[in-house]
Amino acid sequence: MDNLKKIQLIALLGFFLALNVVGLGAWTRLVDAGLGCPDWPGCYGYAIFPMSEDEISLANELYPERKFELAKAVPEVVHRYFAGSLGLLILGLFLYSIFSKPRNSFIVKITGAMSVLVLFQSLLGYFTVSLKLWPQVVSMHLLGGFATTTLIFLTYLKLKEINLGTANYFSVSRNTLRILNFAFPILIIQIILGVWLSSNYAALACSDFPLCKGVILPEADYTKGFNFLQSIGPDYLGGQLDHQSRVAIHLVHRFGALVVTVYFLALAYLFARNKNYFVSGLIAGLLFLQLVLGVSNIIYRLPLYVAIAHNLGALFLLLGLSYVRLRTREY
Repeated sequence: MDNLKKIQLIALLGFFLALNVVGLGAWTRLVDAGLGCPDWPGCYGYAIFPMSEDEISLANELYPERKFELAKAVPEVVHRYFAGSLGLLILGLFLYSIFSKPRNSFIVKITGAMSVLVLFQSLLGYFTVSLKLWPQVVSMHLLGGFATTTLIFLTYLKLKEINLGTANYFSVSRNTLRILNFAFPILIIQIILGVWLSSNYAALACSDFPLCKGVILPEADYTKGFNFLQSIGPDYLGGQLDHQSRVAIHLVHRFGALVVTVYFLALAYLFARNKNYFVSGLIAGLLFLQLVLGVSNIIYRLPLYVAIAHNLGALFLLLGLSYVRLRTREY
């Protein structure tokens, strides 16, 4: 096996590891374990977490404001170790791509970019804990996880193309390609809205569907809901915003989902008209799955595994769109 094929295999492993990190991050957040370890990178001063009665007593003395809870520490520690493993893998991938022969400049650049992103993610991980889940930092940390996963996925696809020496492309009109390009900012804005909703614990601000509190537009505070300059200092576990502010975030995310749905259905139709039925089905299928998961979260009041799947569904939409763009050419 030559070096580029080895890098491709490592990238594939990294991709699956990144998916797990995103899923574990969602699990940690949804079970309110974001501060399951009040320090970083250790947990109550331990490499894993305190286990004996003496260790737990000492941990509670050191952090009286955050008593040790095993059920909260386990998700946080598991997520940290998976994220740390991913970071080491990406840094190793970057170093290997530099010294491998033949060296591919594109792979060196993209793995270098991922390495910088991973180091930044580590810094955000520290601030997530030290600033007690400040929504701005938590949101950037979640978006960084999406960006890391997408980059390593594209790295794998590019390496596969290089190693095979060929790739299958989807031919579309210039207009379809333009609409495909605009799909990225639309989806990314919606993902940001979802991340902001999650960081501010606004998922259940509206408990009915398709209405909210029995009306289309209930009373909501959009100014406070989208105040991105919230003060540093309070403990943001569970959120600090009032109910009307959370309703505002929830409603904007819902209407954003409507925009994404209409746009992506139109995109799927255009690919079908160009006889690219696989792409059309992929876009429509991922969109439908995400809509079902989103509505289920509301109706069934945020079941843990459905909520995690909804987080991953947004990521898969981004990955699917990235794959389609990489393989699409104007005819």
